[in-house]
Amino acid sequence: MALKKNESTQFGFDVPNAYQRVEGMKLKKTSMEFQVFVYSDVTKTAFNHKSYACAYDMQGANPIAQAYTHLKTLPEFAGAVDC
Repeated sequence: MALKKNESTQFGFDVPNAYQRVEGMKLKKTSMEFQVFVYSDVTKTAFNHKSYACAYDMQGANPIAQAYTHLKTLPEFAGAVDC
């Protein structure tokens, strides 16, 4: 599971359809922290990463699915598509 969306590098280059993958999850009873690594291509090295946190429902969907669901609620992920 991953998302694709347009992204800009720290050097100002636009990367259309950048591959965005949740990694490095830390689960607690009611919350989770994770990072999203950004790749120009799934076969390349990540060019950026960002940290996020959200609520975690132990009885809900798997935590990775919950992380992607949370990301889709954020303005910066508006228009992101599943891949």
